Amino acid sequence: MYFAALLARTEDGWEASDTELDDVETLSDLADLAREASVDDDTVLVYIEQEDAWFGVVRVDGEEDPRVYVSDGAAAARSSYGEILLTDELLGREPGDDDVADLDSLDLDGTEDGEPEDETDDEEEDDVGTTSKGATVPSGPIGDREVLTDLGVNEKELLALDGTDALGEIAEVLGVAEVLETVR
Repeated sequence: MYFAALLARTEDGWEASDTELDDVETLSDLADLAREASVDDDTVLVYIEQEDAWFGVVRVDGEEDPRVYVSDGAAAARSSYGEILLTDELLGREPGDDDVADLDSLDLDGTEDGEPEDETDDEEEDDVGTTSKGATVPSGPIGDREVLTDLGVNEKELLALDGTDALGEIAEVLGVAEVLETVR
């Protein structure tokens, strides 16, 4: 189950609203959605979570490029909403780079020369994820770990958050926890 919320800074504090991501296909679309919620080009945070698996924070400040943090890249890679956040730039790849070789060299049935898969391969796969575009994504946090530092959540605190109530803890620091609970 997914949950997405917008936290928009206003002169009176923060406003919270839940949001639908059905029409969002790219990080650029997500940034545009955030900018629409912005008052006077102020800061907007987009929070996305997949229950107990991963969460992501996208920060949009006016017309600046969005800043992104994802708590677990491999888990997010297995999610359509997570893939929105896992851009080439975030993964340290050149746009258009493909981790996937040509079709002739792919092992499409998951075995080599008709032999069953080795059971140790499953353990290795838990440490990485693969996006629908074939990009390999490491397990663990990726992105801008200082995305919330000036708002009161430093890197160490951000890394300590897990998917169970990260949004609640972030909202508590921002002073918007009660408002957020009304949209949850």
